[in-house]
Amino acid sequence: MSATEGAHVLSQGIGYGVVLGIGFVFALIMMGLSTIQNRYTSYKIATSEEFNTASRSVKPGLIASGIVSAWTWAATLLQSSTVTYEYGLCGGYYYAAGATLQIFLMAALAVRVKMIAPYCHTYLEIVHARYGDAAHFMFVAFGLVTNLIVSSELLLGGSAVVNAFTGMNIYAANFLIPIGVGVYVILGGLRATFLCDYSHTLILMIIILYFFFYTYSEAQLIGGMEGMYHLLQQAAVERPVAGNAEGSYMTLKSNYGLVFMVIQIFGGLGTVMLDQGYWQRAIASKAKTAVRAYLMGGIAWFAVPLTFSTVMGLAAVALATNPAFPYPGGLTTAEIDAGLTSPAGVVTLLGKGGAIAMLILLFMAVTSAASSEMIATSSILTFDLYQIHFKPDASPEVLIRVSHIMVGVWAIVMSCVACLWNGIGISLNWLFLFSGTLYTAAVGPIILSVLWRQQTRAAVISGALGGLCIGVICWLVVAKTYYGSLTIETTGQMYPNLAGNMGSCCSGTLISVIVTLLKPDNEFDWSETKKINPRGRALDQERRRAEQTSSRNSDEPSSEKASEKDNEKTEVLARASTIGEEASVVEQPEDYETLRKSLKIATWLSFSMTFVIIFLIPIPMFLSHYVFSLKFFKAWVIICVIWLFIAAFITSVLPLWESRRAMAEIGGGVLRDVFGGRQWRRGEAKGVAA
Repeated sequence: MSATEGAHVLSQGIGYGVVLGIGFVFALIMMGLSTIQNRYTSYKIATSEEFNTASRSVKPGLIASGIVSAWTWAATLLQSSTVTYEYGLCGGYYYAAGATLQIFLMAALAVRVKMIAPYCHTYLEIVHARYGDAAHFMFVAFGLVTNLIVSSELLLGGSAVVNAFTGMNIYAANFLIPIGVGVYVILGGLRATFLCDYSHTLILMIIILYFFFYTYSEAQLIGGMEGMYHLLQQAAVERPVAGNAEGSYMTLKSNYGLVFMVIQIFGGLGTVMLDQGYWQRAIASKAKTAVRAYLMGGIAWFAVPLTFSTVMGLAAVALATNPAFPYPGGLTTAEIDAGLTSPAGVVTLLGKGGAIAMLILLFMAVTSAASSEMIATSSILTFDLYQIHFKPDASPEVLIRVSHIMVGVWAIVMSCVACLWNGIGISLNWLFLFSGTLYTAAVGPIILSVLWRQQTRAAVISGALGGLCIGVICWLVVAKTYYGSLTIETTGQMYPNLAGNMGSCCSGTLISVIVTLLKPDNEFDWSETKKINPRGRALDQERRRAEQTSSRNSDEPSSEKASEKDNEKTEVLARASTIGEEASVVEQPEDYETLRKSLKIATWLSFSMTFVIIFLIPIPMFLSHYVFSLKFFKAWVIICVIWLFIAAFITSVLPLWESRRAMAEIGGGVLRDVFGGRQWRRGEAKGVAA
């Protein structure tokens, strides 16, 4: 029996049950939530604005929860443990630090988008408004490539673990995982993905906390924090880590770990800046709370890979030579690249129960991120291709139908590409390290398109294409120079990917800046981007009027008047949905001034937090070659779990508190329907109950 076969601790039936069953359970939940939303709120799923932007009304706690869910890929759980297995405790920290600063940066960009294009659907609409068709088509291609790689990575990691645990056919998993996700995205749109993100994140936090407390409190194979410390010391003697201080697994002085963080920073910039999913959360958030949402999301997400890798990544290191470890002698290179480190640790400690929990955890991560990718890609295909280039006068009904179709199309495309990677032998680790080389050239031009009024069409096109060429050349040259040949193995090593990621991102930005400075655009102003989507502006204005009307009548207890109020609100919103291109661009000075202040706050906080996690904490410990003592190791582990509790509060408790009034209104509506709408009054609740 091979090592892989030995890891099949669950039956194929459980694999198919989790993949299909949980997906369709969430689809049924979304059907119920969509019905409640349509009946008891003013946000109707049938409108394209609600489907693709959640009517720009989502509160910061739910946005933060959505960010954590969308950024917690299969790779977050698998890759963070993989680098911990390879480089020690620093791996999880470097993974988290390298991928958090992008979320902090999005806090500032979210406010900037609200200032220059408050009613856009996608960041690519800003590109089209500024630079025209040629640049727009090019950046649509970059955006779709980013979404395609991210989507296929999700399935690549998820299907590998399902196969390792259950023996389920890996190609079947690639096609079956997106089915349930696609169904509930079509049923509920962006707001549905936020609600599912919330439930996924809640389950994620519960399972990680369970893994943590079991590993460090109950697991006899570990022996608590002190036992883990001594096992890691023993592992450093038997299998010292090259490039680490004293070969230890308990140090931040790791040459390869630091290189990985740099790759993570540049690759992550491309993944976030070019993925419509993260811009979509900025677009969906309320203008005054966008900064808070992204900063809280970054803080909360940091705890997920940090804590999870400190548990299961270190457990796999500590138990690699234990007879209970499912891969005798430790993981092979192929198994490490497939992301099987944390599954191996879970099976060793918790057996079948742990395998089921890990399978559910991973499925939550895959499906929540996949839902974000589906709705994001659907928005690009609908608004940036279909509406702009094929049918500019498309009605809201047509747009929502096209959005539904595109979700289904993308589910098929991402499955096919994931199968392609499996077929040609591309691993999750290879794709994760390389992907930044392919698309980070567009990062600088995109960021400057939002921030720099003088940037030109020639600058963005030459920057993105020139950066891509330079990045690929750097990647291939370093692989050939260091390793003597160009193969999947050599091109997947650290240094070629470091060169490719940095070369692509830095040169793309530099070319764009130089070309702009040579001949800047001094005529452009932001009025063109503020004209994007006048229908959305009109809908928002009408909704505000409806809410003002609702608030003026809120003190009237009559259920008949409440019914009239709901009817009036519905009529107003229906009028708004038919308003077309004639809607005017109305500047709101007080809102704009508030956003300017928010932008300054976001910029300072983003840079401050980035400095702390990238430089202030790791660099002194790296330069000092400090190896953790037992007391310091215990403190590190305790800080990790405290941070995870804070993250759980932000993502699980805060959204409920923020939505308490909405839930009360929906509950009141349900009670009116149950007990007879014309007899129900809030003050009569006790009498009716009696």
